[in-house]
Amino acid sequence: MLDHASDDLLARARALHLPRDFVFGGATAAYQIEGGWNADGKGESIWDRFCRKPGAVIDGTSGDVACDHYNLWQDDIRLMTDLGLDAYRFSIAWSRVQPDGQGAMNPKGIAFYDRLIDGLLAAGITPYLTLYHWDLPQALQDKGGWYNRDTAHRLADHAETMARHYGDRVRHWTTLNEPWTFCWSGHASGEDAPGLTDGVKGGLTASHHALLAHGLAVPRIRAAAPGAEVGVVLDLNVVEPASQRPEDITAAKHFELAQNRFYLDAVFKGRYPDELLTLCAGLLPDIRDGDLATIAQPLDYLGVNIYRRSVMQAGTELPPLNFARVSPPGDYTAVGYEIYPPCIHDILTYVHRDYAPKAIHISESGMATRPETPEADGLIHDRQRAAYYIDHIAELDRARQKGVPVKAYFAWTLIDNFEWAYGYTTPFGIVHVDLETQKRSPKLSALCYREVLRARR
Repeated sequence: MLDHASDDLLARARALHLPRDFVFGGATAAYQIEGGWNADGKGESIWDRFCRKPGAVIDGTSGDVACDHYNLWQDDIRLMTDLGLDAYRFSIAWSRVQPDGQGAMNPKGIAFYDRLIDGLLAAGITPYLTLYHWDLPQALQDKGGWYNRDTAHRLADHAETMARHYGDRVRHWTTLNEPWTFCWSGHASGEDAPGLTDGVKGGLTASHHALLAHGLAVPRIRAAAPGAEVGVVLDLNVVEPASQRPEDITAAKHFELAQNRFYLDAVFKGRYPDELLTLCAGLLPDIRDGDLATIAQPLDYLGVNIYRRSVMQAGTELPPLNFARVSPPGDYTAVGYEIYPPCIHDILTYVHRDYAPKAIHISESGMATRPETPEADGLIHDRQRAAYYIDHIAELDRARQKGVPVKAYFAWTLIDNFEWAYGYTTPFGIVHVDLETQKRSPKLSALCYREVLRARR
């Protein structure tokens, strides 16, 4: 028996009526859930290395075991089936299938994803495969990683190999997940792997090579897997100035140029924003003739990861961008993100208006809490997360009804997992994972999400 507050949330979920062909799924990433960090011939990744650096992860943990999805993948498919998911967005651990990022393949790693993909299809769940979700093989990092232009070619090789092997069963392919975050947090400010602190020059250099990797990979996926639908996932923000002071307006514009338009302009217009290039003159990567034409490959969809709006004022972060984040009054998640449901409507409208992709997927959306425990009835009543999903999906539907071609929504995340530098302190899952027993238990948010899916018509 649920209490009135939980019953009310379920009723609100049932009142949402998206089209029957709208795709709902759950999303994860290999390093965050798989475990088996060195099992069956897997090579070391930059996150395997980074997590061993004292102080890198807030609770001193790692993804060595994580949710043990490497062994418990069948349990997780059963969870997806019970929730009625249409699709599952997951990533390939590059160093599991190719330990050094080039050269010899690992048959046992390839076989793992064979089993996972076949299991999903047998359960009627569509696989959405991401080729790169932050876990670069350490062997490639030792050669310069995303500072080395050659890494772009290695990812394109990886994309072709994966498409050739899995393309008979996987239709939906994503090249990169969140280049802003893995390039800037990993190379400019150092909070994420590989932990480099090279400022704007590091962020831009890694970003250009990552985008080049995307552009090189797209035609090779299409050639190896005819009929594939190919896209890229960008983490975008709705950006607002903290005031109408000119310096705050300028700071907000600089942040939007760096986080949003640097990637969107390159992918959809074949250029980088002139204003950003001028601002960052002297810090730019080696952009060669033909690079931007390569990056601007025709895409079947754009994946948007959206968690918040960013309110900016003039500051000292990442000079010469010189912004500082402001936290308006309101509710915040455990990782400090403002809970602001209109952001999903606003980002969809912005992307559709300015870039007009064929289709848009909300490839990640969700919220973090502190570690949770079941209530007396055995259920985790994560009412705030349940309301988050209901409110954000309602805002998505508002944009859809205005003509924005948003076709899919993926909850971040399916199961509580290793949340990068936050370790296990900020679970995002709609399913609880007891890390001692690996028991999976759907939360109230999962029950509400299932009702949203059932209410389609």
